[in-house]
Amino acid sequence: MHILLTRPLEDIQELILKFQELGHVVSHMPVIKIEKVNYKSINFSEFSGIIFTSSNAIKHLDTRSIDKNKICFCVGSATEKKARSTGFQNVISTDGNVSNLKELILQNFNHSSGKLLYISGEVITNDLDQDLISNGYDVKRIINYTAKSIENLDEKFIEKLKLKMPEIVYIYSQNSALSFLKLIKNYNLSDFWMDTNLMCISEKTSSILNEIKWK
Repeated sequence: MHILLTRPLEDIQELILKFQELGHVVSHMPVIKIEKVNYKSINFSEFSGIIFTSSNAIKHLDTRSIDKNKICFCVGSATEKKARSTGFQNVISTDGNVSNLKELILQNFNHSSGKLLYISGEVITNDLDQDLISNGYDVKRIINYTAKSIENLDEKFIEKLKLKMPEIVYIYSQNSALSFLKLIKNYNLSDFWMDTNLMCISEKTSSILNEIKWK
């Protein structure tokens, strides 16, 4: 099976290897690049727990002054792995999406236990902080990275892709979907996806690509 992955290489290397080990052909077409956003100094002692919905949030956070025994909530194995490699000892993680993470927090952290710090990108698929606040939690959100669209692709890659279109393409965020849509329009690829299955992290993300005809 031919699979197209669209995340930045550093976020997807392990998955590429896993798919290749299973005998799949993997094409890599990153559609966004991650850039750090400067943020105000954080007094981590004010918070009893930290929420990460992306490994990028950990990569771009100065964690030197954080008590690594604080409870840390993550979504996805990549985020959990990054948290543990950074030194966090008390990590609770869920696969799936942010909705699953919300339920995990509700089950494992009482709102009377203290404030939660939510580190995220500029654009988020779900308003996790607002959902938790509506459930009685005290949550502060800090933005420490943003996703920028990639505007140019290698022409040789495009020609090769046209000759063997993927059976599956994975899109991981609304930012990625918007950038992907712009790229395939700019490179006249809009009509090439009728035999491709679209796999997205959420309905909001997939709806951005509804104008393209998928399998």
